[in-house]
Amino acid sequence: MLIFQIKRFNELSIYELYKLLQLRSEVFVVEQNCVYQDIDGKDEKALHVLGFYENEIVAYTRLFDKGYYFDEASIGRVVTSPKVRDKKWGHDLMKVSIEAIEKEYDISEITISAQEHLKKFYEAHQFVQSSEMYLEDDIPHIQMKRS
Repeated sequence: MLIFQIKRFNELSIYELYKLLQLRSEVFVVEQNCVYQDIDGKDEKALHVLGFYENEIVAYTRLFDKGYYFDEASIGRVVTSPKVRDKKWGHDLMKVSIEAIEKEYDISEITISAQEHLKKFYEAHQFVQSSEMYLEDDIPHIQMKRS
């Protein structure tokens, strides 16, 4: 079973920070073969959703209040470890992330920059495509909104 914790940047332990950055790098840089600046100076402003399985971070998102990343609140860096993808915990991760935005920021409108091939995954969480395809770090993305 996945256990979630939600923390501000200054509440993360050094171990947690290292492990979440390691997971992001494993998937977004190595697996997707994409050289980009993951450590972008925005982590300090985010809420971090950590999904633990057997004391290892295997799922993660970062959340932003409205006006910081988009006009609406946003969810980004949505990632699950390749080791546990067969468990479909990405859906649990999104539910917890949406609930955390609604509770922490008292907002229900959320905008994301989604990898285009994950459109159906996000539609399962009531996100609707709101832009044409665009390239972000040479990967096709679309903006999606949830009201």
